[in-house]
Amino acid sequence: MSEKRLVGRRQFILLSAGAAAEGIGIPCGNRASPYDIQEAARKVGRIPRRTLDRSGREVSVLVGAATWSPLAVEAGIQCGVNYWHKSDDWNRWNTESVPQAILKNRDAHYCEVCCDRVRGNHERGVIDEEAHYGFVKEALARTGLGYFDDMMFHFGYHNVAEIQNRGLIRAYDRLKKEGLVRHLCLSQHSYQGNSTVKDGEPNYEILAAVMNDGLYEHAQFPFTYGDNQAINDFVSKAKTKGFGTTAMKTTGGAGRMKDDREFMKSFPAGTTPHQALARWLTTQTPLSCAVIQINNLDEFVDTYSGAGKSMRAEDSRAIEMMCQYADREVCRLCNNCMTRCEKGLPIAEIFRYERYARDYHELERARGLYAKLSLDAGECSACGACLPHCPQGLKIPEKLLQAHRILCI
Repeated sequence: MSEKRLVGRRQFILLSAGAAAEGIGIPCGNRASPYDIQEAARKVGRIPRRTLDRSGREVSVLVGAATWSPLAVEAGIQCGVNYWHKSDDWNRWNTESVPQAILKNRDAHYCEVCCDRVRGNHERGVIDEEAHYGFVKEALARTGLGYFDDMMFHFGYHNVAEIQNRGLIRAYDRLKKEGLVRHLCLSQHSYQGNSTVKDGEPNYEILAAVMNDGLYEHAQFPFTYGDNQAINDFVSKAKTKGFGTTAMKTTGGAGRMKDDREFMKSFPAGTTPHQALARWLTTQTPLSCAVIQINNLDEFVDTYSGAGKSMRAEDSRAIEMMCQYADREVCRLCNNCMTRCEKGLPIAEIFRYERYARDYHELERARGLYAKLSLDAGECSACGACLPHCPQGLKIPEKLLQAHRILCI
């Protein structure tokens, strides 16, 4: 059966309700119909594919996520999106169920499960074989997917030495023998300078060591325009070795740019921040693919219609302007300032949650995560010790105060 006709009556009702809740710019009184989804898919077209890693699997150059709007998920399926980040989020916390189009054509989609550290967050938590093994089995029972194509170590290792902790690897090996997972990957954040993590190291060093270790097949990591040369060098090296690379946290402030009227007044005509970003990610970098958060059909069309398409003059100018904007307004989460804070504030975490609120428009999620921090931006004394260590020259105390006003419930 064609995927383009797999929007059944029950799914139609769910999607219509989702559209009403989102209030997006679609016809029929803000209620979605299969036609609206198909029209969005028509505007985007078929998304090109590329080899992910040494497994030889072909994936869409822009992949999808279970955290997307259900409307965008359906449109993505029709456009050929075939890798789904955080698939374990389906049927979790009363969220959307796994789309019928995926369940009915399971082998056509690569579904990923994210395993977090336990007994703490990504900084203080631990790797635990039994806990990871149990989580994957629970996620399979909950989602009904039958198996996960990729098992991801979410947030990754704190340093190169920790790669020798094989707890997650052992859990993966057991699950693979049972036919419940097929491939191993990780998402790797940077822990250099993180005052909460002992001996934290930069993600590009950890990623290089993981690649050389040979057990993982591909990795996700923060990557966007204007990033440091070290992470760009890693991406280029990974391509030569058949190690898959997926960019995440890609927007670099694009969401707030669109909300900045003064900035947009001088933005090149004929493109948008997300359109230029999609073209740049999929044609100007050696990446295997990238994932971009999508909240409604309009965002899906705006962003994914640029997948695999050549950069135009207006897109090149847009990326140049976006780099300049990001450098002066958006923390790149390098952690250089964190060890200088006399109070040990988790500065990068605070600015990461600010991204969720301002760039992804996920205020509720951002505030929920912010509320769990042991120290928040309200504790900043504005001493200025961090300022000389920011490579972007950001006015960190001022930006922390701004973030606190947004994130404090």
